[in-house]
Amino acid sequence: MRRLFPLAPPASRAPAAPAEPPVTEDRTWSLDELAEAYAYPETPGTATGAERPAPGAHAWLRANMVSSLDGAAHHDGRSQPLSSDADMRIFGTLRGLADAVVVGAETVRKEGYRPARAREAFAARRAALGQGPAPAIAVVSAGLDLDFSLPLFTEPLVPTLVLTGEDAPEDRLAAARAAGAEVVTAGEGRRVDPARVPEVLAERGLTRLLTEGGPRLLGQFVAAGVLDELCLSLAPLLTSGSAPRVVNGPSIAVPERFVLAAVLEESGFLFTRYHRI
Repeated sequence: MRRLFPLAPPASRAPAAPAEPPVTEDRTWSLDELAEAYAYPETPGTATGAERPAPGAHAWLRANMVSSLDGAAHHDGRSQPLSSDADMRIFGTLRGLADAVVVGAETVRKEGYRPARAREAFAARRAALGQGPAPAIAVVSAGLDLDFSLPLFTEPLVPTLVLTGEDAPEDRLAAARAAGAEVVTAGEGRRVDPARVPEVLAERGLTRLLTEGGPRLLGQFVAAGVLDELCLSLAPLLTSGSAPRVVNGPSIAVPERFVLAAVLEESGFLFTRYHRI
């Protein structure tokens, strides 16, 4: 892996982290180097050291998606065929840095989501930032059409959150709670308000947010104007077909401008980061 942009590494933002060496040559990066490259920015209300973020702190919502050269978000219904070893290392690093992973119900069903696991490589970093041993998985679902017998709900290291509307079906709410999930209201009626998702998670002290989609949920976040960062892996593959784009949602009146923050490359894959201006 090599850094294409910027050539100078960013200053470290993690407590007591070693200085990051230049990584412009093509070689395998350590997980510490990847963690430094993808460190969350300091956000209002986010404490340093072992303190938790203050109530009302602003959440930073980061998306991680992969796309083919012709814009497909998946192949045959799954993103794995577009991935690579480097993409999976970055995938794991982003999870290792997050307080919570936000995902849509459809993606949970298609991708066979399991609970996030604790990883020793990120243990000291997470402890220094006051994080739990692993990120919580936060499933966004209005209808709660989910299999609550799956390990995602019954065997998580950190309780799985289910974000839904205040009038979600009572029988499904009962099933979620019986499985051990924590139900969080994030909308009125039987819908989830995407603008409220970062707010309700920040209220729980979860400010470093990562969404892995799918494209429809990401489209809702874009339309609501709450996406702060896009980590887009561009695979050197052509798929054709009718797969959706990484963002698949309602059109917005004015395209939102993002600025390029970083580009990494390995084996023809480009790993980009864009921040909202």
